[in-house]
Amino acid sequence: MVSKIIRTKAIVLRRTNYGEADRVVQLLTPEHGKLSVMAKSVRREKSKLAGGIELFARCDITVNFGKGELGILTGARLEQFYSNILSDYDRLQFAYEVIKQISKAADTIDEPAFFDLLDQALASLNDMNVYVKLTQAWFWLQLAILLGVGLNLSTDNNGMKLVEDAQYNFDAIDSVLVYHEKGSFSSDHIKLLRILSAQPPKVAMQVNGVNDLIDDCLWLAERAVAH
Repeated sequence: MVSKIIRTKAIVLRRTNYGEADRVVQLLTPEHGKLSVMAKSVRREKSKLAGGIELFARCDITVNFGKGELGILTGARLEQFYSNILSDYDRLQFAYEVIKQISKAADTIDEPAFFDLLDQALASLNDMNVYVKLTQAWFWLQLAILLGVGLNLSTDNNGMKLVEDAQYNFDAIDSVLVYHEKGSFSSDHIKLLRILSAQPPKVAMQVNGVNDLIDDCLWLAERAVAH
């Protein structure tokens, strides 16, 4: 078997110690999906690979695929380390959840955009000026879109266009908004959800009254993926 060398960007999904000094590293890449590689001697003090495969970071890696099932990591350089995530409990816990959900999705769907979603989610969590809940709602909405179950924010259960000054409830069974005079979701909620479906969380920070809307929007965004 002829060896194959690839160089690509990657984000670490999981690291597992192996033997005395090695580590099996599961990575997500834009071109090759999920990869499992062996990082030899990476746990030794003078390893040149260790600093290039940190959690919550975007890396540039080189992998040599030969006869074995695992590729051999021969080069790793840290491109962007989202270090602020480590200083905030809520951001850290959701970063783990993002990795878990993306890893699960990448097992069933070959979608290069999963890499970008993961990278952008980590970047947003790293931005201390962006509310964590905004990033959470944005992530669930984006993941739902990639999974093909994105929220319908255009029409209600009867196919009627969602209108200003109307109230809606959410039908979790059919994953659709339903008109109701005393519904939980207003046109302001729908506006914020539309922005989060199309723009980065940082843009949504500019919405007036975002603090009053985000809890409801996060609840609805979570329901989209659960459907």
